[in-house]
Amino acid sequence: MMMSFLRRAHAFCSMHGINPLTMARSLRYLPTFVSDIARYRRSPAEAGFPLRLGNLFPVLVDLHDSAGSAASQSFIQDLWMARRLIPHLATTKGHNHLDIGSRIDGFVGSLLASGIQVTQVDIRPLPNPPQGLTFLQDDATRLASLKDGSVPSLSSLHAAEHFGLGRYGDPIDPSACFTFMHNLARVLKKGGRLYFCTPIGHERLEFNAHRIFNPARLLSLFAGAGLKVVETAVITSQGQLLEGANPADHAHEDFANGLFIFTK
Repeated sequence: MMMSFLRRAHAFCSMHGINPLTMARSLRYLPTFVSDIARYRRSPAEAGFPLRLGNLFPVLVDLHDSAGSAASQSFIQDLWMARRLIPHLATTKGHNHLDIGSRIDGFVGSLLASGIQVTQVDIRPLPNPPQGLTFLQDDATRLASLKDGSVPSLSSLHAAEHFGLGRYGDPIDPSACFTFMHNLARVLKKGGRLYFCTPIGHERLEFNAHRIFNPARLLSLFAGAGLKVVETAVITSQGQLLEGANPADHAHEDFANGLFIFTK
């Protein structure tokens, strides 16, 4: 319970431009920054770039940081899905894909870099879409513009949990997430694939951020809509990727990610 509270508190602060951990690290390295100023000003000729106090731009968190992060749930999820979708479209000679609400700077970017033409629907605007992306700003809850069984390749990564909570300006609707999932199954073409990811674990609503779903409920919902599981994986609350894991075995998690590939 305490860890869940701390996670939510940290996320809340971060979303509002306050990161307590970063602030603490910054204060820790402030003496090093001041010392570096003195050393730079003592250097001969300052290499043509004189240090002026009015131009200071302190960056205090990189001193002992790593080269990057490959452990975030979002990064692992996007990579796992892209590594499966891209080769599959190549074998089926498909170069078009429909995405609902996934990250442009992650999963969708990987598809575009591989030469796949992507149409994305999101309720938020996207100024200046990148080359290869057709963007449609719309509420995708009902996918009313799409006919039954018309989409051969479809994805939605970390979007379903937000539907109907008003977080992104969408109408309040407690059932919107389930309406959306039913319509994903409805528009999927026979033999097509749905790439789907959402938070799983102890089922609850953390309003208005997101929902965490009981994984067995998700599997039952999609099975009832006529979809079969092709492959699954789980990213645990600790960020460990479990290939081939059954998401239904992780209903005890605080905030894991369930990765699902379905077909009709």
